[in-house]
Amino acid sequence: MTVLAIRDLTLRIAGRTLLDAASLAVDPGRKVGLIGRNGAGKSTLLRTILGEIQADGGEIRLAARARLGHVAQEAPAGEASLLECVLAADTERAALLAEAAGEPAAHRAAEIHDRLRAIQADSAPARAATILAGLGFDAAAQARPTQEFSGGWRMRVALARVLFMAPDLLLLDEPTNHLDLEATMWLEGWLQRFGGAAIIVSHDRGLLERCVDAIAHLDRGKLTLYPGAFGDFVRIRAERQAQQTAQNEKVAAERDRIQAFVDRFRAKATKARQAQSRLKALARLPPLDAVVEDTASRFVFPTPTALSPPILSVSDGVLGYDKRVVLRGLDLRLDQDDRIALLGANGNGKSTLAKFFAGRLALQTGREFRTPKLKIGYFAQHQAEELDMAGTPLSHMQAAMPRAKVTDCRAQLARFGLDAERAETLLTACSGGEKARLLLALCTREAPQLLILDEPTNHLDIDARDALAKALADYQGAVVLISHDPHLVELVADRLWLVGEGKVTAYDGDLDEYRALLGGRRPRETAAPTAKPSERRDRAESRASLAPLRERLRKLEAEIAKLEAEAKTIDSALADPRLYSSNKTDLITRATARRGEIGHRLPRLEAEWLELQEKLEAA
Repeated sequence: MTVLAIRDLTLRIAGRTLLDAASLAVDPGRKVGLIGRNGAGKSTLLRTILGEIQADGGEIRLAARARLGHVAQEAPAGEASLLECVLAADTERAALLAEAAGEPAAHRAAEIHDRLRAIQADSAPARAATILAGLGFDAAAQARPTQEFSGGWRMRVALARVLFMAPDLLLLDEPTNHLDLEATMWLEGWLQRFGGAAIIVSHDRGLLERCVDAIAHLDRGKLTLYPGAFGDFVRIRAERQAQQTAQNEKVAAERDRIQAFVDRFRAKATKARQAQSRLKALARLPPLDAVVEDTASRFVFPTPTALSPPILSVSDGVLGYDKRVVLRGLDLRLDQDDRIALLGANGNGKSTLAKFFAGRLALQTGREFRTPKLKIGYFAQHQAEELDMAGTPLSHMQAAMPRAKVTDCRAQLARFGLDAERAETLLTACSGGEKARLLLALCTREAPQLLILDEPTNHLDIDARDALAKALADYQGAVVLISHDPHLVELVADRLWLVGEGKVTAYDGDLDEYRALLGGRRPRETAAPTAKPSERRDRAESRASLAPLRERLRKLEAEIAKLEAEAKTIDSALADPRLYSSNKTDLITRATARRGEIGHRLPRLEAEWLELQEKLEAA
C-alpha cells in the first residue's frame, strides 16, 4: 500500500509542459528528496499534490484517511502565543477539547476522552514546546504573541505547526531557507526520527544525504526514482549516463554502416533488394537519446594582492546598536589565509560581527586595526532587496565600476555564470539564484583580501553551491562565513567560532560534535578564537604549494581559449570561397600552416590542463 500514487501526470503552465506523463509512488515511512533544475516544476508538483493546481492529465491518489501536511505560504500571525499557534494546528485535538468543555453526554464524554488519550493530547504542549525550541524559540519567546515576530521567524512557526501535526505525508519545499545552521541541524535530526512519509524539495546536499532514502529527479517532465541518498543518486546517474553514451555510440556506428551500404548500392539493380532491407533495418534502430548535460556552474574569484598579517584585529571590543550591547570582550584576529565559519543561533550576533568586519558597524569601545590597502567583499542576503529591479546585471556592474570598460564588466559577471544574455536581462525577470550571482560578482569586483558571506546560498541550487565551495577553495583571501548549509561549512571552514551569550569563542570540535552539542552537551571552547601557530603555518604552506598549480591552470585556460578563438577565425577565413578566387596564395599557405600548428598545440595544452586539474583535485 502506498501513501501517495502519481500516475501519468501531465501538467502545462502557460503553454510549457512541466510534467509529461510523470509517475511516482511513495510508500509509508519513505522520505523522498525531490530535485531538479530551477524552473523544472518541483514546487508546482507539490502544489498539484495539494490540489492547488489542476493537472491536465493523469491522476494523484492519496491513501484513505492519510493526513497531508505542508507549510502554508503565508506566515501565521495574530495575538495567540507561539505555543498556542502550534497547538491549534492539531484541529482534531482542539475540536475534542472544545467539545469536552461543553459538558457532552456521558457516553460521548467517554468517547472524547478515549480519543484524547489515543492521540496523546496531554503531552501535546510538551511536544509543541520541544519543536519550537529546536527551531530557535526559547520559553519566553513561545509565550509571546505571534504577531510580534518578523516574517522569517513566523515562517519557522509555520514549519513548527506542520511538524507538530506529524502527518502521514509531509510536503516540504526548501524548509531550511528561513533557518540558521542550528535549526537546520535540529530539523535534520527530527526528519531522521519522523515515522511518516515525506517529499522534500531542497538544495541542501547535507539534508538530502542524511534525511532521505530515495531521490526523485524531475528532468524534462519525467520523474525518475533513485534508491538511496543524494550521493547514491549522483553515482547511479553517472553510471547510467555512461551506459547511455556507450549505447548511443554503438547505435550511431551501426546506423552509419547501414547508411553507407545504402548510399553505395541503392542505384545498383543487383543490390536493390539488399538496400531496401538495410533501409528497414535502419528504421528499426532505436532513436539516439541525447546525453543532456546541464551547463556546469562555475564561479571564479579574482586573485587578491597579498597583505602582511594580520589584516584585521580587535582588542577588548564592544559591539552593539545605540545603547544596546550585543557582543563584548572581543579579542579577534584575521589573517589572509583564515577560513572561519560563525556558529550560533540567529539573534546571537553573527550578522553584527559580520557588519563590523565589513566596516559597516563601528566599535562602541575597544581598539581596532585594519591593514592599509585592505579590500573587503561583503555579501548579505538582504542586499538583494536593494537592487534596482528596473536595471540589469550589466547596468549594476557598470554603476559599481564606472571607470571600467564594458568588456571588463561583462567579464566580471561571466566569472559567476552570468553570460552575455543574462547580463542584459532585467532583474524583474531574473531568478533568486541569478540575483545571488550578481551580488557575488559585485562584492568581489575589486579582488578583496577578505570575503564576508552572510547566507550566500539561499537561492543557489546544488550545482551552484558546489561551484561556490570549489571557488572558495581556490580563493587566495580570508573568508568569514555565515551559512545554514552544513555541507558548505564543512567544505569551506577550517576554523569555527561560536557566537553566543554576548561573546565570541573558538570551537575546537567539528560539525558532528556541534550537532551533539545541540543535543544538550556543553561546547568545547577556548578563551580566544586564535589558531595554533602550527595549524596556521600548515594551512599557509598548503595554499602556497598549490598556488603555482592554480596559476598554471589559469594561464593554460587563457591560452587554450585564445588558440580556439584563433582557430575558429582561420577556419572561417579558409571556408570563404572569395579567398581562393583572389591571388592570395601566400596568405592561404600561412593560414593553413598556422591552423596546423594550432591543431598540434591544442591537444598538448588540454592534456597538460587535465593532468594539473587531477593533481589539484587529488591535493
